[in-house]
Amino acid sequence: AGSACGKNLSKETIGTIGNQKETNYALRANMTKEEFVKEVTDGLLPPPAYFPLNVKLNKEGYKNIDDIIKTSAKPLSVKDFELIANETDAIILDVRHQSEFIKGFIPQSIFIGIDGGFAPWVGALIKDIQQPILLVTPQGKEADTIIRLSRVGFDNVHGYLDGGIEVWKREGKELDRVNAVTASALKDLIMSNTDIKVVDVRKDSEYLSEHIISAENFPLTEINQYLAELPSGEDFYVHCKSGYRSMIASSILKSRGVHNVIDVEKGF
Repeated sequence: AGSACGKNLSKETIGTIGNQKETNYALRANMTKEEFVKEVTDGLLPPPAYFPLNVKLNKEGYKNIDDIIKTSAKPLSVKDFELIANETDAIILDVRHQSEFIKGFIPQSIFIGIDGGFAPWVGALIKDIQQPILLVTPQGKEADTIIRLSRVGFDNVHGYLDGGIEVWKREGKELDRVNAVTASALKDLIMSNTDIKVVDVRKDSEYLSEHIISAENFPLTEINQYLAELPSGEDFYVHCKSGYRSMIASSILKSRGVHNVIDVEKGF
């Protein structure tokens, strides 16, 4: 589960051929080849932008993981972190849980939590595997984050904030925040004002299956294409299934200067 290579993938981490023959939607008895091909390809999304770059790496070769950790796992002071962020085009990637990120983060940070579908979302949204990256991680997750980035070809990590967000706070540095509401509060708002703008960042197939009546579907993978359609004055509300993708979307929008976004806690 979480791989961008298929659909309806099981959350199980082990299995048997016998069990797959009993439970896998694409392994029904007496399927023709044509039926099988249609079953496994119907509804598949286009491959993420980083896929062909990974193919190129697999053909040409890539760095040894030990060398990557050695060069990337650099603890950076607040001063050095800020200097690199200001003087390069490095993205600040914050991989903490969304419940921690929402309490406060370094301005311009992009949230993609390490505990969610981390690597595919990095690949789908950052896209360029050469993109310089600065990390904000939970304590002890620095090397794990670097390894998981490297698995999808992102090896250009310049270091991580030593001591994490707590040291940034202790030094009195500026924090940004995402405003949020509960689902029940959003319901009350919709009931009292039918003009409330709600943005659903789930996949179009999820949206078509079931959605808030007034919501528009701006899938997360294409969020940058919809910037012009977002209201510039009044607040609008963003949700996904559980809150992970909507927080990614909210962080991206805020990094683009869209600060009237409000996240719907725990999602649909």
